[in-house]
Amino acid sequence: MKNSEQEAGCSLREIEAEVLVEGQEWMRQRLQQKLQQQADQHGRIFPPQRPAALAQQSPTDAPAHQRRRGGTQRLARD
Repeated sequence: MKNSEQEAGCSLREIEAEVLVEGQEWMRQRLQQKLQQQADQHGRIFPPQRPAALAQQSPTDAPAHQRRRGGTQRLARD
């Protein structure tokens, strides 16, 4: 009798796993549809593309990052 209960339990686990996978796929497709609708409405690309002129410029906070990393010579304190 226990053998038949174990078989039923395995079957239920398999059904549960199958349904969970189907649900995840449905949610993924639904999310994809909603995101595509939003992208179509706004007509934007994410992440936004930087204009070529700005992309070539160095960031204004680069000196601060260099100081933190020790990229520039440190001033001696008296």
